[in-house]
Amino acid sequence: QVQLVESGGGLVQAGGSLRLSCAASGTIFNICTVGWYRQAPGKQRELVATTTSRGDTNYADSVKGRFTISRDNAKNTVYLQMNSLKAEDTAVYYCNVYYPQTHYTYWGQGTQVTVSS
Repeated sequence: QVQLVESGGGLVQAGGSLRLSCAASGTIFNICTVGWYRQAPGKQRELVATTTSRGDTNYADSVKGRFTISRDNAKNTVYLQMNSLKAEDTAVYYCNVYYPQTHYTYWGQGTQVTVSS
């Protein structure tokens, strides 16, 4: 069974940093697109960053220059390094795995990130 296990969330002061991790199991990781999404209370889930199997990356304008997505295919893990955190970054962050050839997609359980101001 495909599982995505997220970790690294928590409480941090504004201006601080966190690194989120998403470990995948039960799936072929190196052919997928991986994305981080977030959802704050009362808001729609929004794209934060993606990375393709070729290494191409894409970021929301709100996080460019502050967040970095990366992947370690040998460890079946994707990371989101978050620097210069702001209060508006507070949300539940979700890991997503997408397979372009089959359109199959999987979601992690989410991890809470809270930035105090």
